[in-house]
Amino acid sequence: MLLISHYNFILGSVLVTIITANTHNLGRGFGEQYNWFGLEDGLREARNSNKPLMLIIHKTWCGSCKAFKPVFAASKEIKDLSSDFVMVNVQDDEEPKDEQYSPDGGYIPRILFIEPDGNVRKEFYNEDGNPSYKYYYPNAESVVASMKRVKKALSSQSRVEEEL
Repeated sequence: MLLISHYNFILGSVLVTIITANTHNLGRGFGEQYNWFGLEDGLREARNSNKPLMLIIHKTWCGSCKAFKPVFAASKEIKDLSSDFVMVNVQDDEEPKDEQYSPDGGYIPRILFIEPDGNVRKEFYNEDGNPSYKYYYPNAESVVASMKRVKKALSSQSRVEEEL
């Protein structure tokens, strides 16, 4: 009996370690201080919490992606605003194939904002950026500006729906 209890304890410890490691790996250099989700879990969480989803699409081999990660991770403003969003980043083969996830091309990195119902909101992009690459964000300030616009627009939309 003692052997079975010991075995169950070890098995439980290994499972907790694996789950914790997988959760921490979801940051992928964008900051472990965020509550990251995979895309499917993030879409479900957005629907359940009625929060918009912020999706970062990047590749492990991309120089711009590598340069952007520490900038994103170090931003206190992004961290503060992140509590109002479901945070998701996908890399390499995890990139979703549906056309809505590449509204103006498949360049990387790109950040998209998604409604709780799963629809990409194309009108939220880097307004100070290159019009040929609307969803490319080179710095924290441009990400913060879009996060604030999304938060304001979707909270206003929720208030209107509640009044109806």
